Amino acid sequence: MTAPNAPDPGTHFAGQREMLLRDRASAALGMHVELDEPGRAVVSMRVSADMTNGFAITHGGFVFALADTAFAMACNEDESVTVAAGADISFLKATVEGQVLTADARRRTRSGRSGVYDVTITDETGDVVAEFRGRSFTTRGTLT
Repeated sequence: MTAPNAPDPGTHFAGQREMLLRDRASAALGMHVELDEPGRAVVSMRVSADMTNGFAITHGGFVFALADTAFAMACNEDESVTVAAGADISFLKATVEGQVLTADARRRTRSGRSGVYDVTITDETGDVVAEFRGRSFTTRGTLT
C-alpha cells in the first residue's frame, strides 16, 4: 500500500520497501536503488541541468540528498523508524550535468538506538566525489 500522492512505484522504486515508496523527494530526483540490504544500501542518480549551480557544477545539496537517501535505507534495517541525528559531508570533487553519482552507505556501528554510517559517493568513473558520515537514532515508532 502506498501513501496518497506517493510516486509511481513503477518509476524508480518497484519492489522496494514501503519507506522508499513514500519518498517523493528521492523519486523526484530520479534516484535508483542498486542494493538494499540490512546495514548497506547503494543508490544512484544522474545529475540533471536543474541540479547544477551558478558555476555549472552539481549543487552540493543534491550530492547530500543522494547520500542521505542511501544512509536512510542502510539504517532502517527493520520495522522501527530510524532517523538522522546528524550528518557531515566533505565534498572532494566537482561533477557536472550528465554524470551518474552513486552513494554506497555502510553501517560502521550500531549500539542501542544509535548508529554511525559512512557513505562514499562516486562518479561513473569510480572517482570519489564526497564522503558523508551519518549518525542515526532509532525511534520507538514504526512505519504505518
